[in-house]
Amino acid sequence: MMHKFPVGASVYFESGIASGAARGLYKIMRHLPVERDDRRMYRIKSAAETFERTAEESQLARES
Repeated sequence: MMHKFPVGASVYFESGIASGAARGLYKIMRHLPVERDDRRMYRIKSAAETFERTAEESQLARES
């Protein structure tokens, strides 16, 4: 199965409750291989941060 969001897309990241990650607008930097349990993973980056994060597709939504 394919990734839902293309590289370069702007998405809204909703971090988990236990995570200290900042919610907000991020850019998809690249797709990661699909996990064995069929989870789709991404590398994302915020303009406000100097590093990339890893996020599951379930944590992302299209920019509204």
